[in-house]
Amino acid sequence: MSSNLDVVRALYESFAAGDVPAVLGALAADIEWTEAEGGPYGGVSIGPDAVLENVFAKLGSEWDGFAAVPSEFVADGDTVVALGRYSATYKATGKSFEAPFAHVWKLDGGKVSSFQQYTDTAVHNRPLVP
Repeated sequence: MSSNLDVVRALYESFAAGDVPAVLGALAADIEWTEAEGGPYGGVSIGPDAVLENVFAKLGSEWDGFAAVPSEFVADGDTVVALGRYSATYKATGKSFEAPFAHVWKLDGGKVSSFQQYTDTAVHNRPLVP
């Protein structure tokens, strides 16, 4: 059986490889996915289908080269925190950004039951302005 840390590491690897079905498959049916308020996709999505529609589909259609690259993990029981950096170019403006993130993953029975994003939303939003 994989540790919670292994599950989260695999999520980043799958996302980087563009394997969205693998990422969605690691999410609990009732996952509560929270994007930082004030960010381009701020708010809560419940369930993998909502995460796909409200977050992943928009990242794929609105950004070129979107990456979330973790540099450090902290694991304690059912919680894994990933620290890293985002980078991408917004297609509509051609502007790029790079911003730090902290992701808090909660797992239950090997599935992600919640996700909380922390990032500098001001930096993340800059490319959206022409």
